[in-house]
Amino acid sequence: MATRTFIPAAGHDRWLPFYDIGTKLLGASAVHRALIAQADVRAGHRVLDIGCGTGTLAVMLKSARPDADVVGLDPDALALERATLKARRAHVDVEFVCGFADAIPYAEGSFDRVLSSLMLHHLTADEQAATLRDVRRVLRPAGSLHLLDFTTDSAHPRGLVARLLHREGRQLHGQSSAQVMQMMSDAGLVDATHVETRRTLLGPVGFHRAQRR
Repeated sequence: MATRTFIPAAGHDRWLPFYDIGTKLLGASAVHRALIAQADVRAGHRVLDIGCGTGTLAVMLKSARPDADVVGLDPDALALERATLKARRAHVDVEFVCGFADAIPYAEGSFDRVLSSLMLHHLTADEQAATLRDVRRVLRPAGSLHLLDFTTDSAHPRGLVARLLHREGRQLHGQSSAQVMQMMSDAGLVDATHVETRRTLLGPVGFHRAQRR
């Protein structure tokens, strides 16, 4: 199998030990809580967190909804080691799987919810399109995608801290809400919606949702 490259959550492996404390200080917990509230996860739901990184969102969700089945997916084995330890320390059972969001290793219709937090901007345009198509595939009918990422509102460019985190390697960009909704629709998702935009120390972030018919 060919080796694929990817951008780690912290931008580079050497920053990984500091990633969780840094993002917490910069307000990531608040937007994660908002994304969980938006997703409206119910008892018995099966939820996939794509690009889960060190597992903060997945563990937070499982802690809030212990009656849901939560899976975290990420290509970074080092980050997943931290995610597994984090779940163990929180005494929650989250399944962490190594893999890419455009080739989700689950059957069609496996999940009621898919969550994505500050991950889409790591991907090329082709990878973004393939990821959203695969999200649609693994969602159950009426299941929904809840996506949080940097936004490119021209009045509020992506924040300095976010640019510094990712200054090495591939150039990264957020998308406007109109672009995100169009990508969702192009992938076959319906009712694509911009829920809100928030200012954070990481930069402005947009919340979006869409569902499988």
